[in-house]
Parts: sequence; C-alpha cells; structure tokens
Amino acid sequence: MMPRFWKLCAPVLALLAAPALAQEAAEAPPPLSADAPRVALDTSAGRIVVAVETDRAPVTANNFLRYVDRGKLDGTRFYRVVKVQDRFGFVQFGVNGEGSRILPPIAHEPTSETGLSHFDGTLSIARLDPGTARGEFLIMLGDQRPTFDADPDREYEPLGNAAFGRVVEGMDVVLAIFDAPVSPDKTVRGAFKGQVPEAAVTIRRAHRLQP
Repeated sequence: MMPRFWKLCAPVLALLAAPALAQEAAEAPPPLSADAPRVALDTSAGRIVVAVETDRAPVTANNFLRYVDRGKLDGTRFYRVVKVQDRFGFVQFGVNGEGSRILPPIAHEPTSETGLSHFDGTLSIARLDPGTARGEFLIMLGDQRPTFDADPDREYEPLGNAAFGRVVEGMDVVLAIFDAPVSPDKTVRGAFKGQVPEAAVTIRRAHRLQP
C-alpha cells in the first residue's frame, strides 16, 4: 500500500517529471455546461470567478457549493503553491484541516466518468485515498491532463483527481497568487515545505453569482 505522504506527493512528483509533455499537448478545453453555476471568490488579491459543472460532476461540484453556501470558505486562504515552471503547476486553497469547517468526505468522480479534464484554469479537488476528498481545492496553471486525469495504465493514482469546474474570470489573480514568493521554511502541519506562500491570500467571501 502506498504510504500516506507518498499519496499526497505522487502527483506533484509526476508533474515535475513531465511539464513539457503537458504543455505540448495543450488544446482548448470543451465548452462549459450552459447552466453551470458561477461562484465568486473575493480574495485579498482580487476576484476569481469559477463555473462549476453540477451536471457533469454532480458529487464534487455540489460538495464545493455546500462549502460556499454554508460560508465554510469565508476567511480561508490559498495556502499552497506548486510551481514547476512559469505558468505551470497549481495553487491550493480550502479549509486546511480546520475541524469546524470540514464537511463529510465524498465519493470520487474520476475524469474517465465525468468527461472533464485538467486543462489550464481547471478547478479540482485534493484527496488522499479515493473517497476521502472534503474541502481542499486546486486550480491548475497549464494543461495538467497527463498528471491529474484518470489513467488506468498508470501505476500510481490511476483514478486521478476529480475535476469539477473552471476559472472563467480572474486568471490574472490566480497567476499573481502563483507567482508570489514562497517561504523556504514554512510548512502546513509538517508538509509542503517550499510550497507555502510567504503572505497567504485570503478568501474574504465565497458566494454564488446570480445567472
């Protein structure tokens, strides 16, 4: 069985190994569902708007909306930045293990079932074992399909991560978070050394936008 810490790091190690392949494979993502709900993340660095695919990834998208609607993301932070090269990696935000904010875990929705993929700007959910995802979320910088999508032929994490939406406004804000300095020493409960922002960006409010 893969150790817990390795499960946390395996996609990042694969990301480090193949950025050129992912970028060469870049293409335009498919259109979003016409009725995909929009959510605004009003952060200390500016506004990010995401569309969540409740039709294609109902379990994961509606989980995110529960965190939004119950105010669980208000006051949380972007606490992790994985930068492989310029505009290639991901940023992570969410409840960061804070007990009073955590909702029950959800079933895993692999991209092989939803038809979604980890293109540039994709909103995804972090997990350890399948079925453990809760309230930690990722935004992709660059085309991450080879690393984060499901792949039954891959030895590590063949089910990949669950994509469930995409940034539709504010990628400049995401990029500013991604490009900000990280600390060489800070960790998050002993993990993510070298990936923790010097000054974390706060989500002041997360809320749905009217259609």
